[in-house]
Amino acid sequence: MNDKNDMSKENSIFIGEGVVFSGSIKAPNQAVISGKFDGELEARDVLIGASGVVTGKTTAQYVDVKGELNENVTSRELLIVRNTGRVRGTVTYGEIEIERGGQVKGDMIQR
Repeated sequence: MNDKNDMSKENSIFIGEGVVFSGSIKAPNQAVISGKFDGELEARDVLIGASGVVTGKTTAQYVDVKGELNENVTSRELLIVRNTGRVRGTVTYGEIEIERGGQVKGDMIQR
């Protein structure tokens, strides 16, 4: 894998639209969720697409939400909730950005 784009995909996971996964994932790089995930998710970056739904415990440096993120989320650096994003539950973050239309409901704790 000498191509730069291929290198960015190493140590990453993608759950596509229509895919349902329950369990535990630990990805050293990125986790891109466009389907449904229920369980424990840990990655450096978590990207939740507009059709993505994540329920459970999510831990990352950077979290970008266009879909739904439910229960417990810890974003050690930056949590971005896009205009289509919905976050519900206990949210722990370093910094947070919420676009107009983005929703956050629950307990919020700044680190």
